[in-house]
Amino acid sequence: MDKSDSKQRLKLLYLLRILYEESDEESGLTMPQLIERLADHGVSAERKAVYRDLEALRAYGFDVATLPRRPVQYALRGRIFSQAELLLLVDAVQSSRFLTKTKSDSLVRSLRTLASKQHGRTLARHVHVEGRIKMQNESVFYNVDVIQEALAKKRKVSFRYFKYDERKEQQLQRAGERYLETPVVLTYVDGCYYLVVYNDKHAGFATYRVDRMQSLMVSDEPATRNEAIASFDISTYEARVFGMFAGRPVKAALRVHCDAMGAVIDKFGRDVEVMALGDGWARVYVHVMEAPTFFGWLAQFDSTVSIEGPERLRTAYRDHLRSILEGYE
Repeated sequence: MDKSDSKQRLKLLYLLRILYEESDEESGLTMPQLIERLADHGVSAERKAVYRDLEALRAYGFDVATLPRRPVQYALRGRIFSQAELLLLVDAVQSSRFLTKTKSDSLVRSLRTLASKQHGRTLARHVHVEGRIKMQNESVFYNVDVIQEALAKKRKVSFRYFKYDERKEQQLQRAGERYLETPVVLTYVDGCYYLVVYNDKHAGFATYRVDRMQSLMVSDEPATRNEAIASFDISTYEARVFGMFAGRPVKAALRVHCDAMGAVIDKFGRDVEVMALGDGWARVYVHVMEAPTFFGWLAQFDSTVSIEGPERLRTAYRDHLRSILEGYE
């Protein structure tokens, strides 16, 4: 088979790629343009043959439309993602903190291939991301894969964990001793991946930032299985934990003004228990973790949200505020 015959056999595939790359819902290619593009690929074609090829693509299931233009244009519609959906995906990729800039740019380039060239140029100009804080390395991708493997195999994970000191240097916790935990669920909150684990020693759940795990590996030790893990609900857990900062669980009664009710519902959900008190006030019962992050969330509302009980939580919040004030005296 000579080269020209080989090209002719690929004509239908070339035609599909031309339509995929250069047409969309708003714009298409005329018949002379299609013939010209095929010639650029070394494929000679007559008008009638291209008509038959377009019909073959339609018969196979491709949405090849005839656009009412002068002259008539042909376009491929019905893509996997609409332009609006791709814009949302690009925005999400560009704004994700756990992605490095290099990885963000790579993913956006991949997303652009799902659109026509014209729409792809729009995607490239869509989001301005300068100044957004991004991860410094891509270890999170490796760690996520390891965690998923451990969850699938029902094994524990072993890792070292670090925090930053006052010099911005990484400091291993527990003097570098390895953690051995049962992975429960991987979650994405406020731009970061977190792993919720079950700790056998404390018979409770803990949370770790995935990008701060080092030397993560799947252990040979089977994961712990019990009723607490089986009944674990990540949605309920995230509603109680602020900034994924765990603390002592408390059922609290909050006095909430109607001005702040929307924010309370956004955080705890519409099923939260509410008792109207009159004059725009209500008592809201919520489950929270007694932690600085909860107190920080509460402080943003000034007097429109306050703790009614339990008294221990009121005292802890009051002490928290006093300790902040003392730092400014």
